[in-house]
Amino acid sequence: MMVEAILDKALAGNEITAREGEALFSARGEAHSRLLAAADELRRRRRGDLTGYVVNRNINFTNVCVKRCGFCAFSRGHLAEQGYLLPLDEILRRAGEAVELGATEVCLQAGLPPRMKGSFYIDLCAAIKREFPALHVHGFSPEEILYGATLSSCSVEEYLGALKDVGLGSLPGTSAEILDDEVRERISPGRISTGDWVRVIRGAHKLGIPTTSTIMYGHVETPLQRARHLELLRDIQKETGGFTEFVPLSFIRTEAPMVRKGFVPVEAEAGPDDVLRMYAISRLMLDGWIDNLQASWVKQGPELAQACLGAGANDFGGTLMNESISTSAGAMHGQFLTPSRMRSLIRGAGRAPYQRSTKYDVLRIFEPPAGDPDDSSRWTAGRFGSYNALIASSLFRFQQDHRVATGFSGRDGAFPVLR
Repeated sequence: MMVEAILDKALAGNEITAREGEALFSARGEAHSRLLAAADELRRRRRGDLTGYVVNRNINFTNVCVKRCGFCAFSRGHLAEQGYLLPLDEILRRAGEAVELGATEVCLQAGLPPRMKGSFYIDLCAAIKREFPALHVHGFSPEEILYGATLSSCSVEEYLGALKDVGLGSLPGTSAEILDDEVRERISPGRISTGDWVRVIRGAHKLGIPTTSTIMYGHVETPLQRARHLELLRDIQKETGGFTEFVPLSFIRTEAPMVRKGFVPVEAEAGPDDVLRMYAISRLMLDGWIDNLQASWVKQGPELAQACLGAGANDFGGTLMNESISTSAGAMHGQFLTPSRMRSLIRGAGRAPYQRSTKYDVLRIFEPPAGDPDDSSRWTAGRFGSYNALIASSLFRFQQDHRVATGFSGRDGAFPVLR
């Protein structure tokens, strides 16, 4: 089917199939421009010109992981000199600092440390909610949920229920990469399967725990595999309604082990046009089902993320404060963006900025920039520290028996991590 006919179908409110989505990835030249315009029109119909962002902080509490994913430059083995594990006091300090800066959310994701106590994620969530009851905990990927449940000898549903009971607000829909086991076996053998990822997500939605959804593209996948990934997410959303947003994440190859060591050939990262096509096709295929499409300034950089607002995106993501995973992979776009910088970029795209909650509730709509607060003096690079400094320091070094090394105790007393 010609690109123009598919775009007409989408603009008429009809669903795009995976095969049609595959065809759209071939759009070049004038067809590419029409694709972006169609996505922008559907964005306008569904979400209008308000463009959101969330004030949040990433807390990647450890980089030690039992998995060896070919695309991941963040993780370290438990004997590595650069492995770290943040103690509870430091995690709470970071959460408190985020609250002081107006954060409404902390995002908790990390490696899968060996000899972890099964209740670790539950205990961590409970500790943060005791200290900061109003803070939304957006935490633990489906991979982490499966790991915790396995170590606890309980079902995924039971583990999710325990997390909900202690205050978990939502799950990041990461560890998705491409939801195709053939691709997963090439880039991350041993990682959570497509079936298990779907099972965790459906289980969370069944319990009333919303999740985000993602794709990591631009490595070895085909256009059809991208489109089938989108189709699968759409099918889940039709069943559960539990996705709050979709975030396309372009693969960063610079420090990826599978590229550096030559295990998996990846010719080049996704270029700007491919990024914009990914956003536009996502908007068309998910239209009416997942209507919040987030631009990733971490992956693309602020300027290209701004351009994504003209290709179907309606959200600029989070302030992050500590961005470790993309930084370790070689991303050059910094560890945080200030709220005022985000608002400036949103206005530069001709949109009206607003601060939102994790679940996309409107918290504040900002007037024109004359009355916009300047936050630059409170947000400085040195304030949050860097990932490179963290892995070079011995302060939070992961040890064979971390209880002996640090006591891993905090304001609530002993905080068990290892069996």
